[in-house]
Amino acid sequence: MDRLPEDLVNALHRARRIMALTGAGISAESGMPTFREAQTGLWARFQPEELATPEAFERHPRRVWEWYAWRRSLAAQARPNVGHRTLVGLADRVPDFTLVTQNVDNLHQRAGSREVVELHGNILRTRCSQDGGPVTEWADGGTLPPLCPRCGAPLRPDVVWFGEALPADAVAHAWRAAEAAELCLVVGTSALVHPAASLPLVTREHGGLVVEVNPEPTPLTPQAAWSLRGRAGDVLPRLLAAAWPD
Repeated sequence: MDRLPEDLVNALHRARRIMALTGAGISAESGMPTFREAQTGLWARFQPEELATPEAFERHPRRVWEWYAWRRSLAAQARPNVGHRTLVGLADRVPDFTLVTQNVDNLHQRAGSREVVELHGNILRTRCSQDGGPVTEWADGGTLPPLCPRCGAPLRPDVVWFGEALPADAVAHAWRAAEAAELCLVVGTSALVHPAASLPLVTREHGGLVVEVNPEPTPLTPQAAWSLRGRAGDVLPRLLAAAWPD
């Protein structure tokens, strides 16, 4: 990537309200496979609707639980990268900073980000499939999925499956942040999955600027004030150092 545009650096430094939207690309730099990449090996023969829908869980709960247990182990082994950590540094320098993520791997929180808005849930959390309440401990009865200690229903990962609504409070929080943002920083997302893909457009419609960081062009690229080609771990530290050269 060539030298950063001076007007971008100045806009970043001046912004008092920033929203960052992250996708699978930033976690790929920590070795986390994307949803599609995780369908390898034993899981390559399954379609998404066989692993990540309420209907799949109802038909084959053990299979779904084991696939998510495998993905959970990958997330637990992964480590936050410099892209994750740079967003923590950016948040420390901006009066009003909101981090919205489509990722479920908890890497932003482990990097030190606070109050992360999780649009698609968190694979490290577990909830009851009946009442939706969080469950942190359960008896090992030898069954998979394990059973809710409150009601006996099967437990499930606290993620959003295909065909399910996103958590309303997270969507509302993200929408408010997008409307208020002077600058929306979009990092490592394909800009294909809605409603997340609409958030930068909300910022733009309300007079804010959109900055895209991605190795490849996306459908958002024509709408961005600046589209920076490169990995999050390379581009974000340069942006931070240029805007706050301390």
